[in-house]
Amino acid sequence: MSRVYLLVEGQTEEAFVTELLAPHYERQGLYLIPILVRTSPGHKGGVVSYAKIKPQIEKLCKQDAGAHVSTLFDLYALPGDFPGKAEPAYPRNGNGHMKAGFLEAALGKDIGATNFIPNLLVHEFEALLLTQVDAFAAWTDNDRMLEPLRSARSAAPPEEINDGPQSAPSKRVLAAMPGYQKTIHGPLIACDIGLDAIRAACPHFDAWLKRLESVAL
Repeated sequence: MSRVYLLVEGQTEEAFVTELLAPHYERQGLYLIPILVRTSPGHKGGVVSYAKIKPQIEKLCKQDAGAHVSTLFDLYALPGDFPGKAEPAYPRNGNGHMKAGFLEAALGKDIGATNFIPNLLVHEFEALLLTQVDAFAAWTDNDRMLEPLRSARSAAPPEEINDGPQSAPSKRVLAAMPGYQKTIHGPLIACDIGLDAIRAACPHFDAWLKRLESVAL
């Protein structure tokens, strides 16, 4: 069985891996192990500084030479010291896939480990949930509140729904569903949608999973 340590940004991503990804890939001989990033002694979650994240990635890459290491971080609101973000070539006016690809390449180069698979979510975890807006219906008493999400989804693929700090996927979800609790509802809705549907609607996410599948023995 192949092992992949996934350094995740928060408890939502940790639950997403535990409840949806890990059971699916365990049947294929791929063991996914989520690990929350540490931000300070006694505190976990959030990519607030790359300087604090880099040693954790390097340690994981070195501690188990027979395993692979990957990341599950949001492209949205990455810190300014993240590799590639301050480079002149960073495609600031490009789409999410272009930005994520550029930063993933810079991250991979900075870590420099052969067993490292850099990955960013475009633009954040909630984008995956916009694959099927109707999956939110079970958690709201007013289905009409979901119309803005349906409009956004009809206008763009999930990974391209992001045009400002107040209209990022998570902000749109909260506006439509004020009772949305990321760590509770997020993984449950993702499981209701299903991995196949998410992969079909989110090509960048799908490409990452294909890279993980390629290391399975």
